[in-house]
Amino acid sequence: MHCGNLRKTKMAAACGRSLLKVGRAVLDSHPGTVTSLYRRAYGTGCTGGTGARFALRVGGSRALGCAFLLGGGLGLYHTAKLYWVQQHLAQDHCKVSDRGLRLTLYQYKTCPFCSKVRAFLDYHGLAYDIVEVNPVMRQEIKWSAYRKVPILMVDEDLQLNDSTVIISSLKSYLVSKEKKMSDILGCYPEMKSVNERGKAVTEYNNKYWLMLSEADTTLAYPEKGMQKEEMKWRQWADDWLVHLISPNVYRTTGEALASFDYIVREGKFGSFEGFFAKYVGAAAMFVIAKRLKSRHNLQDDVRQDLYKAVNDWVAAIGKKRKFMGGDCPNLADLAVFGVLRVMEGLQAFDDMMSNTKVKNWYRRMVTATRDHQGPH
Repeated sequence: MHCGNLRKTKMAAACGRSLLKVGRAVLDSHPGTVTSLYRRAYGTGCTGGTGARFALRVGGSRALGCAFLLGGGLGLYHTAKLYWVQQHLAQDHCKVSDRGLRLTLYQYKTCPFCSKVRAFLDYHGLAYDIVEVNPVMRQEIKWSAYRKVPILMVDEDLQLNDSTVIISSLKSYLVSKEKKMSDILGCYPEMKSVNERGKAVTEYNNKYWLMLSEADTTLAYPEKGMQKEEMKWRQWADDWLVHLISPNVYRTTGEALASFDYIVREGKFGSFEGFFAKYVGAAAMFVIAKRLKSRHNLQDDVRQDLYKAVNDWVAAIGKKRKFMGGDCPNLADLAVFGVLRVMEGLQAFDDMMSNTKVKNWYRRMVTATRDHQGPH
């Protein structure tokens, strides 16, 4: 108990010091630009590959920027306070998974890319520890040159980056039963480039492929077209579906407030902390959601894009299959499920369940991941 309290105090103090540094940087910066601290919420820019970081450009005063920072800072302080709880709960996972892998997942809980990885690990019954990363200072991953999440550490010395690479590597390992994880990871080389906005990005070759022998490929994909279909929809989840989340959960001021009310309620904020985290945080994300809507050419009513995407997914599965993988989920099922479930508890999720045909499939996915029904 004493150790837990000390740990909590140290982390809260560290967060406070970090917030002071950020605040000073903002006050010293140009008043026309404020970098949003809320990009962690529901996956905005949390991971590599398709994940992007978004800056909120505000033409107002420094006071507005400070208000945004205050709301975000209080939310981050809450993260620090609960970090010790998350670490303790992570001990419920066994330390060693099947075939001797020791797994540690560095994540943001509400990030859809991180949720994809958890869905895969849970479905296959792979044990893992969780480390929740502070989204501003990211001290938990300061040892890593790769500064995004998710990161999966294998046996404490092999680092896997990018949610899709993590899943493809682990699946290849589980199916092959012969190759070493380090050998498999070498089949997904990094490619560094500069995107159209002049930002350095890292992509990975072959990331939607499983690295299997011909015999193992036949075992994993017994029917013609299964592999191609799986790859197509995994990429669709990364390139399209994930970009519908933030515009929908922060679609209106009311929904933005409800989203942050949920965060505050779950985090047991005090009344003062909760006020700023809820109202200032909601205002920030409402503005960002509008920018994302424009960025991805979404309709005025972004719900319609969400409904269409989900119904397209259900139509692709068809009426004769329980999952896209047939009687059992495949990697596309797990990817889509991982992205959608970060909306649970919010109006966008309820509307999706009521206005699309996804309900039965989604419920089957909940059962499959909860009960660890996958091979391992």
